[in-house]
Amino acid sequence: MNSAETSLMEFTKFHDKFINSWNEAMVSGDTSAVELMDEEYYVAFFASVKEKPFFFNKDDAISGMKQSVQQFLGATKRFDHRVIRLKDNEHAIVFYEQAIEKDGQILSRLFTMENWQVVDNSWKLVREIEQPLGD
Repeated sequence: MNSAETSLMEFTKFHDKFINSWNEAMVSGDTSAVELMDEEYYVAFFASVKEKPFFFNKDDAISGMKQSVQQFLGATKRFDHRVIRLKDNEHAIVFYEQAIEKDGQILSRLFTMENWQVVDNSWKLVREIEQPLGD
């Protein structure tokens, strides 16, 4: 196995733990394990095709994340059709369809792209792009 394959495997294990932490947060309401954003983090949220995106910084995103977890407490957050690509050993991009499901019903669907970077020897989320799928 070459170093690129090893790096991809290590990042995938890290991201698997991130997914597990999300589902623990959806049960407990505690989001601290998924607050892995860099200080310069931002998210661009495309609400519709005809509007420019909304931008949120780290503090806004954490606040919104906590509200969302409380709103959907007890639901499962799925990361469907996940694709991970490494730009190099310190930069990763993850694409997936995020679905929030409770009692067999899909409550929310988003297309998500995450940009991760090694900062101070640990993976940090530096940027996200999100767009709702469906109504």
